[in-house]
Amino acid sequence: MGEGGYGMRLARLNERAEVFYSLQGEGASVGSPAMFLRLAGCNLHCVWCDTKHAWGSGIERTPQEVANMVARSEGWDRLVVTGGEPLLQAADLEELFSLLPGEVKIEVETNGTVAPTPALIGRVTTWNVSPKLPHAESGCATPTLEAFRGLPNAWYKFVVRGEEDWEAVEALQLPRARVMLMPCAVDRAGYRSLLPDVAQMCIRHGVRLSPRLHVEIWDTEPGR
Repeated sequence: MGEGGYGMRLARLNERAEVFYSLQGEGASVGSPAMFLRLAGCNLHCVWCDTKHAWGSGIERTPQEVANMVARSEGWDRLVVTGGEPLLQAADLEELFSLLPGEVKIEVETNGTVAPTPALIGRVTTWNVSPKLPHAESGCATPTLEAFRGLPNAWYKFVVRGEEDWEAVEALQLPRARVMLMPCAVDRAGYRSLLPDVAQMCIRHGVRLSPRLHVEIWDTEPGR
């Protein structure tokens, strides 16, 4: 159970728990409709983070209450769990996922510093692993990538500013077919400005470009 013994800690946005239906903006399933669940609490504090509101203590709910919250909307078959760092609440995620229909596809967004449990590995459809590069200035936590390296459903998303970041990406020796680069930008103008350079970077190194659809479509509007 979460802090205080009550349950999961959900990010607080406009005094409500951040659960919403939208499009996946990044990664291998970009553009797919999905239910989003943003959890509170993170072990990193990246200087360019666009969801700093999730660093707080959040709103506590039991896994059953969270399952009921996401079940209120009909017609979805994909749940994206993001944060914060979701794997800080691994035990509660296990319980939550056990309450969801088996046909629901589950994606977990993680910074790669916390190893997934065997139960989560057996249930999660896609791992969106986003190791932080030095420019994030995020603290002392380091990626635990060996726990993800052998998983065929783990994709690696890097927020980059330009060619100067490639050496750090390459040093991790990840399967290049599942490496994605994304522009380091928190608003539409910055995203559009950097996108051509990151696209050329992907071409040079033979890796995928991940768009950031939520930034392009909704700019800085939260809860999207």
